[in-house]
Amino acid sequence: MKPFKIVKALFFLFLIGQASFKAVAQNGNAVYLKEAKFSIGNDNAWADSAFNDLNWKNIKVGDVWQEQGYPDYHGFAWYRIHVIIPSSLKKQSVWGDSLRIFLAHVNDVDETYLNGKKIGKTGSYPQDAGGYVSKWPAIRSYHVAANDQAIKWDQDNVIAVKVYDGGGSGGIFMGQPYIDMLEKFDGISFEQTAVKFLPKQQAERSLNLENKFNTTVSGKLHFKVINELNKKTVLEKNTNITLTPLSHKTYALQFPQLEGIRLIYEFTENETGKTKTITEIAPYLLTPAPSQKPEFNGASVLGVHPGSPVIYKIAASGKKPFKYRLQNLPKGLAFDQEKGLITGVAPQQGEYHVNIVISNKLGTAKAILKIKSGKQLALTPPMGWNSWNCWGLTVSDAKVRSSANAMINKGLVDYGWTYINIDDGWQAPVREKNGDIVANEKFPDMKGLGSFLHQQGLKFGIYSSPGTTTCGGYMGSLNHEAQDATTYNYWGVDYLKYDLCSYSNQIAGDTSLLAQQKPYMLMRDKLAQQPRDIIYSLCQYGIKDVWKWGRQMNGNLWRTTEDITDTWQSLRGIGFSQINNAAYAGPSGWNDPDMLIVGQVGWGENLHQTHLTPYEQYTHMSLWCMLSAPLLIGCDMDKLDDFTLNLLKNREVIALDQDELGKQAERLINEKNIQVWVKPLSDGSKAIGIFNLADDYSGYNLDLEKVKINKASIVRDVWQQKNISKNTKRIVCNIPPHGVRLYRITS
Repeated sequence: MKPFKIVKALFFLFLIGQASFKAVAQNGNAVYLKEAKFSIGNDNAWADSAFNDLNWKNIKVGDVWQEQGYPDYHGFAWYRIHVIIPSSLKKQSVWGDSLRIFLAHVNDVDETYLNGKKIGKTGSYPQDAGGYVSKWPAIRSYHVAANDQAIKWDQDNVIAVKVYDGGGSGGIFMGQPYIDMLEKFDGISFEQTAVKFLPKQQAERSLNLENKFNTTVSGKLHFKVINELNKKTVLEKNTNITLTPLSHKTYALQFPQLEGIRLIYEFTENETGKTKTITEIAPYLLTPAPSQKPEFNGASVLGVHPGSPVIYKIAASGKKPFKYRLQNLPKGLAFDQEKGLITGVAPQQGEYHVNIVISNKLGTAKAILKIKSGKQLALTPPMGWNSWNCWGLTVSDAKVRSSANAMINKGLVDYGWTYINIDDGWQAPVREKNGDIVANEKFPDMKGLGSFLHQQGLKFGIYSSPGTTTCGGYMGSLNHEAQDATTYNYWGVDYLKYDLCSYSNQIAGDTSLLAQQKPYMLMRDKLAQQPRDIIYSLCQYGIKDVWKWGRQMNGNLWRTTEDITDTWQSLRGIGFSQINNAAYAGPSGWNDPDMLIVGQVGWGENLHQTHLTPYEQYTHMSLWCMLSAPLLIGCDMDKLDDFTLNLLKNREVIALDQDELGKQAERLINEKNIQVWVKPLSDGSKAIGIFNLADDYSGYNLDLEKVKINKASIVRDVWQQKNISKNTKRIVCNIPPHGVRLYRITS
């Protein structure tokens, strides 16, 4: 192994996104805001520090209100945080001129007051000029001059936060709010590049350090590289740095490309002597380089309705160009040799087996595609991309087309990723005079966009709500279900995400099951009348155990949880809670624990690399595939880095999700921080995921009898695509923190 090489400078500093950096008070002597008085509703008198809130509920600041007694509430709510602000903050500060009130993230809009004085607002409320504008997940960090009369030093202060949640999780969360004094080094920002993976198991990152304040900042940069497996320090280095006003410098570092490499960075500012400490787990690749010979990937079964249009892209990797040979293609279907695309009209009811041979100069791959023409769609979970987790309400035609091109150019389509789904933000403010839904100026030609996607072999997804408005305040489908379904057919839509949102206002106080089902019944019936196959995604967050009745709505997938965010707490809480719904998942109907939170995400603004560690991302992809969950990428496709692509292009991991049997994994072992999930597969083998929920490496010995397997003839590491043992009754492994070992067991 080569020693570390410092490039351009002596030090490299990495930050897991500016958002996560600010989520922890860096300047010392901070006052943490842990609890607040809370009320749903809206009254501007609640901003006054003298208002009597003794009868309000106490609530934790930092957790969504849905988890604290308001599971189905969306709309206005207020926090009133009582806090004594000690004058010692000002005395111990070097600058001493600005108080910082950090509120972490707020979903979606906030207006914040200090003792009745408005100190900041982010986003727009529905009644504001221009209407509702969500600013999730922008960080709320407000500054107040230290000599401002609104501050009551050494006395009780009231920070009142008026929040509007348009849908999904609500309130102040995903970080620990605090109060401290702004310091000189708070003007330093960090921007890192994607990791470059080099020969001989080396990797490299570069970082741009920028001083955004009009003052010189100097200090010492210190880094340490630790191998977590043996707890040994691989490299340690110090260097002095000076950043003149509004300047920047770039640093780079090479480090081993291995599992278990932890990078620790410290910046100590000279004037204050205070230190910021940041740590990350370095990305590492597990998926081996793909074969240059042809390999058939993705689902081997396709469900269609007789007479509906068919678009099926053969997913195959290897060195192109390919030659294809198809036998037994049903009447009404045709094959495009250049695009590897089956199109036409679905045959009459029945099951058809199409023999596919794919070849290049290096070899040949054979597969059988089962076309099942009948009543069922989505015989395997949908795979594709959704715009929300990166673009939020800023989605546009250009961004969608760019994402589609990236799906193709970066080879994801070769592994079965085909859906391109537009989420909220595409609708015009008003309908046409005849009531037809139309797109806004960001989408000049929806039918043309659908045609563009279909020509590439991709599927076209769209979004609406059964209410009057969507979560983002755009036009919903209430009382226009038939018109909207007809419009979607005309545009060539293949997938509809139908999000509860404002429909909650229509059923306020009605807690019956029928109230939840009715809006989905209405759109179900209208979609069934369309002469094309439209996947139906029910998005209502698991209310009334939707997995028990989603199929009755002709739902092909149904959300089982609130919105996911790119934190371990969110991933763990959502993914590992799917323990009571496995019996309801299977071909044509899937439990949906929400989208993938890998790559560059940001919900419309301030895109950042996911805050999940590499360990957690392997867990994320592994668990979703074990759960037979829909796989919808949520990141900026143009900024897909090599690590994320490696994560998303493992054919053997994807095969677990796309297995024709369609069985969701079940948790069979839950011991301390170890969980073992087992998924039966169509060829008689089983997939086993061993997950470590602890914060440190954990060794684990699995006796296969505990998961109802007598003996394994072959144990295959699915991520590394290699057999690791034969004829064994036990698996012995060492699992990284929040990580996974994923195996396929052949008995």
